[in-house]
Amino acid sequence: MALEEFEKDQMTDREKNLVRMRSITNYTMGVFFIGVGFFFMFPTSYTARYINQYDPVLIRVFAAICFLYGLFRLYRGYKKNSFRDQ
Repeated sequence: MALEEFEKDQMTDREKNLVRMRSITNYTMGVFFIGVGFFFMFPTSYTARYINQYDPVLIRVFAAICFLYGLFRLYRGYKKNSFRDQ
């Protein structure tokens, strides 16, 4: 554990900027996917004309998956863990 903390302290400015950009990307994509989930879960009169031609159960499942994936991206941005560095 102490070795991992020491390695985190030795990050260069380039690595810190890369972690910051990944975190911002994760936050942005998380908000986007949560928005898509709400778009499909709660259609308005404007969006209903596009959604009504598909199976409502599949639309709800897709909305739930988008919402959960958006939450996962927000969590990953908060933890600053991109799962590529392991």
